[in-house]
Amino acid sequence: MKRIIGWIFLFFVVVITLAAWLLFGSTTAFDEKSRYFIIREGQTHKEAVLKILLEEKIVSRTTGLQIIGSFTTVWPKLKMGKYEVKKGQSAFSIARMLRNGRQAELKLVINKLRTKADLAKLIGKQFATDSATVMAFLSSNDSLQQLETDTTRLFTRIIPDTYIFYWNTPLVKMMRKLKDNSEQFWQKNNRLAKAKAKGLSQTDAYILASIVEEETNFDSDKYKIASVYLNRLKKEMPLQACPTIKYAMQDFTITRIYEKYLSNPSPYNTYRRKGLPPGPICTPSPKTLDIILEAPVTDYLFFVAKSDFSGYHHFSATYEEHDKYAKEYQKQLDIYMAHKK
Repeated sequence: MKRIIGWIFLFFVVVITLAAWLLFGSTTAFDEKSRYFIIREGQTHKEAVLKILLEEKIVSRTTGLQIIGSFTTVWPKLKMGKYEVKKGQSAFSIARMLRNGRQAELKLVINKLRTKADLAKLIGKQFATDSATVMAFLSSNDSLQQLETDTTRLFTRIIPDTYIFYWNTPLVKMMRKLKDNSEQFWQKNNRLAKAKAKGLSQTDAYILASIVEEETNFDSDKYKIASVYLNRLKKEMPLQACPTIKYAMQDFTITRIYEKYLSNPSPYNTYRRKGLPPGPICTPSPKTLDIILEAPVTDYLFFVAKSDFSGYHHFSATYEEHDKYAKEYQKQLDIYMAHKK
């Protein structure tokens, strides 16, 4: 009798140990830190989810999940979304995540964007809304009216930053968060007052910053370039900003601005049109926006890249001085282009 009791006891120990291993032991089937999987519309049921987890090699077995699902409300609670499973995660932990609909938080990292298509591609690549749908929204003034902007000035509602969303966050909600972040940015550090002191509206400051952003990567030069453009605006001189020509041509591979480009009738051609272009030509960094607001007072009206191709610029108050530097640069550029052929 004791032997029978012993065997029964051993049997229960084995069963309990096995159950504990199935429920609380590692069930993942990958070596990397984590993996993601997506539950789409029509897949919010047990069979579909278990199939996804096995086919995408998220888990090595589904026994533990099926056991938990038999006495909990995991399967009726399933929701669409993108989920993250970490290496070594247990069936119990995965089931709890699914039951609570605890989706993965995804980063939308916005740096410098030049076109609406760039933004549409960025969102469509990472989130449920495809790029074509995003592009249609961004290209519609009716859609953008709720963001208090239009297709031309859309980017003035976007400050480069890292934003956190769920995979299936509605596009409108995403865009409103970008707008809210922009409003918070301008309310800080006395930025609106600084813009007004420069004779700029919030939108004007953003547009000017987008031009300066494209001129150089060096902050020390950005301050001086901003002063040049502010001086030109005050004197009602054309900005003659080369980056606006590239934007007008929609060709950002152009390395040299030829005379033939300057006849482009685009309103972004600041060689033909005085004042700022109608909208930004990229999303400038927060740093560049602050550079515009803190630009020094100078008498500079001209600048040209240095002939050593260092990326830095010569700044001049007179055309005569500027012409000398410009000819030096053109000479070196001609030599460089000749060797490149």
